[in-house]
Amino acid sequence: MSEVFSLADCAAAPALFYANEVVPFGDSHENVAAYFGRLKARSSYARVLKEAEPYFAMFPREEHS
Repeated sequence: MSEVFSLADCAAAPALFYANEVVPFGDSHENVAAYFGRLKARSSYARVLKEAEPYFAMFPREEHS
């Protein structure tokens, strides 16, 4: 959460990813959404997400009608 990427950021990233998948942060959680956006903008995190894409289909999603 500071200028330096830390172990805390590494720990928060997976939880934020899955939380956003279940209930997108949207306007009601602007600070969290902004922080998650900064995480996703990091080249290392973007690479991890790209490499994980084949597994995203395994994540259970509830169909909304």
